[in-house]
Amino acid sequence: MRKTSVGKRWLAVPLAVGLAACGDSGTASNTDTAGMTQGSTVDPPTGTTATTVPTGTDTTSPTTASGSESNGETTTTSTTAPTTTVAPTSTGPDTTTTTEGVTSTTGTTSTTTTTVGTTTTEGTTTTGTTGNQVCEPGDGMGMGPIEKSFIWIPSQDLSDVAKVNTQTLVEVARYKTGPGGDSPSRTAVSLDGRFVVVNNRQTGTSSMFAANIEDCVDKNGNGMIDTSQNKNDVRPWMADECLRWHIQWPFAGGFSNGPRGVTWTPGTWDTNLCQYVEPKVWLGYNAPGGFAHFVRIDGATGTIEETVPVPNWNGQGYAPYGGALDPEFRPWFGGLRGEFVRVNTDQNPITVSRWTAPFNIQSYGFTVDGDGNPWFAGCSGPVSTFDADTEQYTSVPGTNACFRGITADKDHVWVASNGPCALLQIDRQTKTLVASHNTNPCSTAIGLSVDAEKFVWLVDQEGWAWKIDPDNVPGMQQVQVPGSHYVYSDMTGGQLLSIIPM
Repeated sequence: MRKTSVGKRWLAVPLAVGLAACGDSGTASNTDTAGMTQGSTVDPPTGTTATTVPTGTDTTSPTTASGSESNGETTTTSTTAPTTTVAPTSTGPDTTTTTEGVTSTTGTTSTTTTTVGTTTTEGTTTTGTTGNQVCEPGDGMGMGPIEKSFIWIPSQDLSDVAKVNTQTLVEVARYKTGPGGDSPSRTAVSLDGRFVVVNNRQTGTSSMFAANIEDCVDKNGNGMIDTSQNKNDVRPWMADECLRWHIQWPFAGGFSNGPRGVTWTPGTWDTNLCQYVEPKVWLGYNAPGGFAHFVRIDGATGTIEETVPVPNWNGQGYAPYGGALDPEFRPWFGGLRGEFVRVNTDQNPITVSRWTAPFNIQSYGFTVDGDGNPWFAGCSGPVSTFDADTEQYTSVPGTNACFRGITADKDHVWVASNGPCALLQIDRQTKTLVASHNTNPCSTAIGLSVDAEKFVWLVDQEGWAWKIDPDNVPGMQQVQVPGSHYVYSDMTGGQLLSIIPM
């Protein structure tokens, strides 16, 4: 078992159980929305302007419904309650369950501001007892054999998400994420791999699906679970009984404001059960008045538990673009070629830390590695990282293109490149380029994720994906997945697995 730092303290952390666009147009481009030509760089700014988040803002709760949805408007002082549609008689999921050759730039100073009054602190690691044995986080938490592992690949043109078995390479099911025209893009998979949240940009909604039949709900009471059985069996919207909940977010606008960045949290450590319980979901969307809204959702029920509004959001007019979790279970969100934030859920009340990167570091794809440091895939610009302790930025030499998705494993950072079309492999510790790998064919390399068995998955926008052994990249396997894929987020749960120390 490895240890992780929490401030100046060191805590033992448990091993997880179970499994786990340039201008956002959906097409590659070599010029960003601010008119910056690919490869150009400028000197970093000398500082940032502090912005205070108002205190005492309203915390929202959803209105529970069965079939109906509302699309209200928010104001700058309060938030209209989103509408959550849940499966009737749902019981909720069973939660038993000296660097060489790099360039560094002094980082900007963060501003931490209080936003809401009450919260539940996540990631608690205390000690309890089980029988006559002392129960500490990590005890008895071995992975064991991996029986099922899935990658969830959304199709923006089909308003659905494909569930692909990462071992057999078979698409075993496909689900509608909305009634149509939804443009699903970002995904997040729970730590145990049993649940996925899919964000729909165009309609401003989020849908949660269960991966396993035992977690689905018999809504019509016919004694069986009516759900997709294969890639061609796509049930009508709201008819698939593995859809657990669906939220309509209250914003006025369309494509640019819809929810994007999203991540699960493991939940809290139960000292009696010796496991994590009550996992949460954090995501971000925009609202009128220049506010970004970061919300915490109960993963089982879809209940909105906290809403954290952040004014003067800097993200080129788009909602928070990418989301990921750090080893202290704090969500991070990147803005499109703008700022990035950390939601400090370890503080009560919750605070938000904000940073704006130097102009040449273009945040597009976004992830957080096992050390708790964010990485940015710039479009256009270099691949870069931010040291959360020293607040310094480091750009990887030899990387300068339109980069899209990005993910990190124990040893490497993997980046989807569109200029040229390739898969970049970066040494995570030395922050140096290891190789630029070709795929054949390669149209528009988009999404990246690491599965439960540590295989890297690269999703191409034009209807296929690649399963890649990090020790044998040239031997990658192609998997056909119909649809136009525009995804930059965790499709397998691998990002969460990477921050839980072994």
